[in-house]
Amino acid sequence: MKPRISVLTLGVDNLERAVAFYRDGLGLATEGIIGTEFEHGAVAFFDLQSGLKLAVWAQDDIAHDTGLPKTARSPTGFTIGHNVSSKSEVDDVMEQARKAGATIFKEAQDTFYGGYAGYFQDPDGHVWEIVWNPAFLPAD
Repeated sequence: MKPRISVLTLGVDNLERAVAFYRDGLGLATEGIIGTEFEHGAVAFFDLQSGLKLAVWAQDDIAHDTGLPKTARSPTGFTIGHNVSSKSEVDDVMEQARKAGATIFKEAQDTFYGGYAGYFQDPDGHVWEIVWNPAFLPAD
């Protein structure tokens, strides 16, 4: 399999709330909710980086589309790492997330590998790590 991941989809409880968090709170670019003309089709896509998008889609609709039962979530089952260019940028993004309504559960701090990182959960409990890792600096 060639690595061609182009969309990361998060199942959410409230689509409008998720769009407000990611668009208005974190400032991610989106065209808003699309697909409302289809039963179980309402979804929003956010531009992350070249060739990669974040999607938010109602968990009930994902269950319908996949045929899998909706089950309880574990916040440690999946995390999203957002790499930044400096320690101060970690602090800035963590504060932006806090103001957007995220739950900060691990304040930014030095890491065992020589980096600096903190963790928050979005309104649906998805875990984000905001990290400055000197070994994996972003290209920009």
